Amino acid sequence: MRIGLIGLGRIGAFHADTLAALDAVDELVVTDPVAAAVDGVLARHSVARAVGSPADVLASGVAGVVIAAATNAHAELLLAAVAAGIPTFCEKPVAGRIEEALKVQRALADSDVPVQIGYPRRFDPAFVEARSLALGGALGQVHTVRSTTLDPAPPPAAYLAVSGGIFRDCSVHDFDAVRWVTGQEVEQVYAVGAVDPDAAAELYADNDDYSTVSTLLTMADGTIGVVSNTRTNARGYDVRLEVHGVLDSVAAGLDDGLPLRSTEPGVTWPAGPAHTFFMDRLTEAFRRELAAFTRVAAGEIGSPCTVDDAMGTAWVAEAATLSARERRPVAIDEVRSAAG
Repeated sequence: MRIGLIGLGRIGAFHADTLAALDAVDELVVTDPVAAAVDGVLARHSVARAVGSPADVLASGVAGVVIAAATNAHAELLLAAVAAGIPTFCEKPVAGRIEEALKVQRALADSDVPVQIGYPRRFDPAFVEARSLALGGALGQVHTVRSTTLDPAPPPAAYLAVSGGIFRDCSVHDFDAVRWVTGQEVEQVYAVGAVDPDAAAELYADNDDYSTVSTLLTMADGTIGVVSNTRTNARGYDVRLEVHGVLDSVAAGLDDGLPLRSTEPGVTWPAGPAHTFFMDRLTEAFRRELAAFTRVAAGEIGSPCTVDDAMGTAWVAEAATLSARERRPVAIDEVRSAAG
């Protein structure tokens, strides 16, 4: 199978490595405006070949295309790929702004070209098991879900400038995990944000952003979601999910790479070394996610995360952004109505 890959930055280069290792991928057609990024992928993978532009990728006879370009390019590339009739994997979010994402959703409403939006925790084995237990009833009525993403350091300033803010860029993974694991939609959020004293305050001020945030989610069935995020967790990359029910409680992410130290006397767990980046914590999830996309492209399965599904998470991020700015609870219906 020939797969196209548009964008070879941090996540794109990682996707190139993952795709090149999949048995289903015979050829990888890549493009990026940065020549060094292209040269690096070509040097590592004999199955890769480069073309000059995204349009060249779409015209190269690919069975599917992976969009890993900057957030503000997602909408245009996604629409172009679908217009060409090519099954498409697009990194989250659907678009840089919710109004633009809504236009994409409406434009694709009647399309039969499959689109998969990238939310890798849906493929992490521990998250999959937590969902199975929650939806299968083994935990009893779920009353609380806690989801955490703590980054060891902020991304580059150029990335922050187009990311849309921490709720849309980072917290969305937790919002999606809570929705997916519980099978419930979020009805209301209350979010707060701060800039840590040791953070580069001007970096966040320039982008109307925060370095640390927390969000309370009220789900349709009354379940409470608690989401914690920061970009300044020096000990390592921390991704966890706890699901608490009236009969049992489970957690994903409690492995030896958990970047947390116990203060209990005599306790040596976790043994370490600590996870330092999402690429090592979620390697298997990304492999399973892109392997699933090759099956989507082959017509073997439907999309495991459609544009409509991803929009459910995008609305939560919009509500959280507004809530933190105005310091009040925000209903999902409010931001939906405001966006038209």
